[in-house]
Amino acid sequence: MPAPTLFTRNVGTADRAIRVILGVVLLTLALTGQTAWGYLGIVPLLTGAIGTCPLYSLLGFSTCPIENS
Repeated sequence: MPAPTLFTRNVGTADRAIRVILGVVLLTLALTGQTAWGYLGIVPLLTGAIGTCPLYSLLGFSTCPIENS
């Protein structure tokens, strides 16, 4: 059975790295009491770690290189 289209990989390597770094920075701000908005860092951190972005799926966008099989 094929995976649902919302969970197919659509985030490339550079995009994933940026998301993880941004997520860590935002969560650090939240955990040090700088701003509660920093908890939004969970979203880029998770999408970067998993390698899929539901918004990219809905928009039909992908930063992954095309794999030739």
